[in-house]
Amino acid sequence: MATALITGASAGLGLEFAWQLAAAQHDLVIVARDTERLDRLADHLRAAAGIQVEVLPADLADREQTEHVAERLRALDNPVSLLVNNAGYAVDEPFLGGDLAKQEASLDVMVRAVMVLSHAAAGQMITRERGAILNVSSIAALTASGTYSASKAWVRAFTEGLSVELRDTGVTATALCPGLVRTEFHERAGLDYAHLPEIVWLNAADVVSAALADVRRGVVISTPSLRYRAASGLLRMLPRSAIRAIQGAGSVSGTARPR
Repeated sequence: MATALITGASAGLGLEFAWQLAAAQHDLVIVARDTERLDRLADHLRAAAGIQVEVLPADLADREQTEHVAERLRALDNPVSLLVNNAGYAVDEPFLGGDLAKQEASLDVMVRAVMVLSHAAAGQMITRERGAILNVSSIAALTASGTYSASKAWVRAFTEGLSVELRDTGVTATALCPGLVRTEFHERAGLDYAHLPEIVWLNAADVVSAALADVRRGVVISTPSLRYRAASGLLRMLPRSAIRAIQGAGSVSGTARPR
């Protein structure tokens, strides 16, 4: 039975990844900061799917704790076949005048941890000539929404470069670039998007299902839903000056951060 490791598994897309992979009979290693929440989820997954679940509490903003997760990914005695780098969050304040420590922590979680864990996973997967890495980016990678966009743009570009290095190894890399998804992501970030029309929202189950299907096919950039694929195409065609102008028309911290 294959094993998947999911970061940010206690909520949002990470939680949906855990349930769908459990339903597909993957053993799991679930990673997040909240030990109590992870333990409760593990009990539910074991009872519902009859799988093995390892609980690995870690704050990925901490390099030492990130290394503990990397060590698990390097293990060859019970190897991880799928890494889902999902952990992430938005800092609900502008960069200028904001708390720099918060911005640094978000960079550690969404950039450094993705790099460290991808490196650890790829090493053991190449040895076995099989495996997949799924890094959660965002359509925000194509916008100019502050440090969140910058982090997600890095994830997208990094994953594309990783996929090139992994060619002909039996290992794949996929960047998931969803739009707005109905999860607790925005609520936890203190972002109120109640004014947005229903059509902009995606269902978490559909996003995860599409992402896993793309991983199986070896797709490098996964953008669930036709409407967000169209939006992604438009954003890639627009001059960056136009994207900056569109971003500037909104409030500094009130522009939607898809995820």
